[in-house]
Amino acid sequence: MPRLHVNIDHVATLRQARRGADPDTVAAAAACERAGAAGITVHLREDRRHIQDEDVRRLRASVATLLNLEMAATEEMTAIACAIRPDEVCIVPERRQELTTEGGLDVAAARGALERTIPRLRQAGIAVSLFVAPQREPVALAAQLGATIVELHTGAYAHAEGAARSEELRRLTEAARQAHDLGLRVNAGHGLDCANVGPIARLPHVEELNIGYSIVCRALFIGLESAVREMAAAIRAAGPPA
Repeated sequence: MPRLHVNIDHVATLRQARRGADPDTVAAAAACERAGAAGITVHLREDRRHIQDEDVRRLRASVATLLNLEMAATEEMTAIACAIRPDEVCIVPERRQELTTEGGLDVAAARGALERTIPRLRQAGIAVSLFVAPQREPVALAAQLGATIVELHTGAYAHAEGAARSEELRRLTEAARQAHDLGLRVNAGHGLDCANVGPIARLPHVEELNIGYSIVCRALFIGLESAVREMAAAIRAAGPPA
């Protein structure tokens, strides 16, 4: 059964609406951990639209489980990560105009930046993940470039229906097996909620699910700890990997 890591970016989104101190990301992370989250994920975007540098520093000092930092493969972000030293870094594609991360990293196009970034992160003792589409080429390149983990983008699965969803699930299954065979650890995330998480929780070799937006939305009605427990229960209910 994969572990649940909670992305708390949108706690910061709400705070940034007024540029104040509340809701506090450190308090949110603690609530998630009390409810059973095995890790906390945040994305420090270049435009700082939600999570701020100080959030990452404070979370590094307070998170008792595992801190996963999502970031672009830039010199600025690499320096921040090496200084703060989260447990994991997930390198993601990033465009200023997007509302959220829209797809997997183009690993081939980003090869030069990744060749500079991945060794520095690993030398700092940080496990390195690449956020990729469930396709053979980016998974293979992730292994070649020295990544520790791939996080499979589940957005296409989450938005598909019927036969199209079954096809996306097949692609995710094949990618998870390929990654495992190449010696990579496997995580997954994007667009997951209690209604669609079951088949992803049953994917072979998947260790962590990164889920944020749906949990924060649900928390508006039932509270953050209850929303985390609800998601964890949905993952447990999925049963063992297929």
